[in-house]
Amino acid sequence: MNISATDVKNLREQTGAGMMDCKKALAEANGDFNLAVEILRKKGQKVSEKRADRDANQGTVIVKISADGSHAAALSLNCETDFVARNEEFLQTASDFATMVFDNKLTSFDQLKDMAYKGITVGKFLDDMIGKIGEKIAVNALYSLSTTGQIVAYEHPGNQLAVLVEFDGRLKNAENGRDVAMQIAAMRPIAVSSDQVDSTILEKELEIAKEQLINEGKPADIAEKAAQGKLRRFFEESVLLDQKFVKDNSVTIAQFLKNSGEPTVKAFWRLQLGETA
Repeated sequence: MNISATDVKNLREQTGAGMMDCKKALAEANGDFNLAVEILRKKGQKVSEKRADRDANQGTVIVKISADGSHAAALSLNCETDFVARNEEFLQTASDFATMVFDNKLTSFDQLKDMAYKGITVGKFLDDMIGKIGEKIAVNALYSLSTTGQIVAYEHPGNQLAVLVEFDGRLKNAENGRDVAMQIAAMRPIAVSSDQVDSTILEKELEIAKEQLINEGKPADIAEKAAQGKLRRFFEESVLLDQKFVKDNSVTIAQFLKNSGEPTVKAFWRLQLGETA
């Protein structure tokens, strides 16, 4: 049948698909506009499945936080190329998704993907977006948290790294909270305190330290004791409260907060573009 240029233009405006794709979809649907939209969505789904194993290490990290610091959310929307990551529609979509996570206090992508967005679900919208752009696009991580203490957010320039820090009380000086957030961004701690480190990680670190000492010629019993010293150094490097404060290496983060009269850190979340939460 004859497909008018107006029909193709209207379908393209609604779906964002290419002109030829729209024309083919309308022809396949015998001019039925709604069926053509569904055909394009199905095509988008196929593209999504085809690109599921592709690396999507570009994108943007978005943070939303309430004025009083009692509630915050963060989301990472990933794509394959920097060109798409700088696209205005992509950035707006990421911001919209982060707002939905913030407003609805969502804690998983499964919750987000079933929510309504621009007349369809988030999941279907992403499939359509993948079909239109031709790249893998995915929500790689999201967090939403509320507290009776205070949350501080830090967004590193470039929107590729963000940190949320939850303190167990109200801060006297917001800059102190920002300093801790920047410490987490730069030093990549794996836990707030040593008792939060997974036991399997500790066992592995002890095993490595002991084996290194034995290879250096230390007897097994001596190596066992000396390994504990290496474990303490591991805590100093990997545990937030035990780390040396970047701005003042004479104190740890725990000492910095205590000396400043600030509450301690209860939890933190670090989102790095391309890293899976």
